[in-house]
Amino acid sequence: MDGTSDSAQGDGGLFGRPIFEDPQARRLSRVGVVDIGSNSVRLVVFDGAARSPAYFYNEKIMCGLGAGMPETGRLNPEGKTRAMAALKRFQALARGMELPPLTAVATAAMREAEDGPAFRSEIEQETGLRIWVIDGEEEARLSAQGVLLGWPGADGLVCDIGGSSMELAQVKAGQVGRRVTSQLGPWRFMDLEGGKKAREKYIRKTMKGLAETLQTTGKRLFLVGGSWRAIARIDMERRAYPLHVLHEYRMDAAAVLDTLKFIEKSDPDELRSACSLSSARMSLVPYAGEVLKELLAAFEPSEIAISSYGIREGLLYEQMPQQLRDRDPLIEASRFSEAKDARRPGFGKKLYSFVLPLFPGADPSRLRLVKAACLLHDVSWRAHPDYRAQTCFDNATRANLGGLTHGERVFLGLALLHRYKNKRDGTRFDDFYALIDEDQQREAEVLGKAMRFGSMLWMSDTSREGARLEWDSAARKLTLFLTEEASPLYGEVAESRLNALARAMSADGVEVKTEG
Repeated sequence: MDGTSDSAQGDGGLFGRPIFEDPQARRLSRVGVVDIGSNSVRLVVFDGAARSPAYFYNEKIMCGLGAGMPETGRLNPEGKTRAMAALKRFQALARGMELPPLTAVATAAMREAEDGPAFRSEIEQETGLRIWVIDGEEEARLSAQGVLLGWPGADGLVCDIGGSSMELAQVKAGQVGRRVTSQLGPWRFMDLEGGKKAREKYIRKTMKGLAETLQTTGKRLFLVGGSWRAIARIDMERRAYPLHVLHEYRMDAAAVLDTLKFIEKSDPDELRSACSLSSARMSLVPYAGEVLKELLAAFEPSEIAISSYGIREGLLYEQMPQQLRDRDPLIEASRFSEAKDARRPGFGKKLYSFVLPLFPGADPSRLRLVKAACLLHDVSWRAHPDYRAQTCFDNATRANLGGLTHGERVFLGLALLHRYKNKRDGTRFDDFYALIDEDQQREAEVLGKAMRFGSMLWMSDTSREGARLEWDSAARKLTLFLTEEASPLYGEVAESRLNALARAMSADGVEVKTEG
């Protein structure tokens, strides 16, 4: 087996040359960023493939710096104490991890409190951490760039809500467009005199002005921020949704409104416990829900997508060269995983070429999943043989992979499950399969069984092409061509796996031919 040379596509393209060894990418292989927000202070350390990094370390402290600020004009004293302790800890962790200097940004609470500049100086003096206090439009831009890290072709409106502000930004064709900021963070209006009716009037009036400025309706809405993610997690609970991965979770306006009603009727403590939310986060959810209701009314989004990527990922994206930004995050992450964990790095490319004839006419969105599966087909080999199929499915559906819808996660997971297991019935993943239709389930099974068979045809890198498949869809005939050099690889187990693939494809005939 051999693969189509990537050189035909140059360094770019969906399946272009791997870039994670490029010096510019390696510079981003492990970096730490700190986000000092109105609600929380968080350290994230990114590692792995720079275009789709894993979270090497992620710690959040709910400090509540913005609590009470509308009344006092100053940062919450208890929040300052907790934030200082957290930042000292983060600096100590960074030294222990031997990281480059942390990149730290502070948002609404720090920039607007009258004691914000003094607290910033105090932090810098006591920790040595340099803090960038950014304005609302810059916060919107960085959050939107975080969305672009996960969705390179994102087209729509990004909405990032924090404790003291809410930002909106337009994204299209990999670029951030017009952006605005507002005081629609829950800390700003939760104690507004006049109660719920006064809050509703305030939010609606503010949102109307934002909509008039942006004039973006009917687009996809990307929601960034802990309060939005909490609402999405509650939506999952209400729907008994099986895959608890918030990134790329999709909703429509009707579902969101149903969930907001569900929140109103539910006991907060029971809901918080069921959804594993902190009490500090749960206390803000009803007020964020009031904002979300008016946001949907003003912008009428066609679809709503939750993004776990925001300002911190935007800071990483900021440091990327355009060559890296243009890459597919799924393929880059899969390449990196293969290079790090596979028994034979590079074989995924050959396997992709081998299985490709089984997917004639497949569009690029399907081919990228086929490619990713081939790259990932062997990265779980260290797991116990009895659990490799489960490990593969878990990794695909729950790993930090960008550029994947939930349905695509399940497709990829199911293909990798069938790489190690003929049957999928009776696994603990049965509830997941309904996230894709029967045709997609069958296609994932075919891919998995093709990889299961193809993985047996190892040949040296210097060998010429040793095996290839041919699929005649009209005659429903599957043919395997082997060179004389490769023919000894076709033993009893290989024959059994080829027949299993043929059954999955509903083939009427299987033939094996030797080529000179």
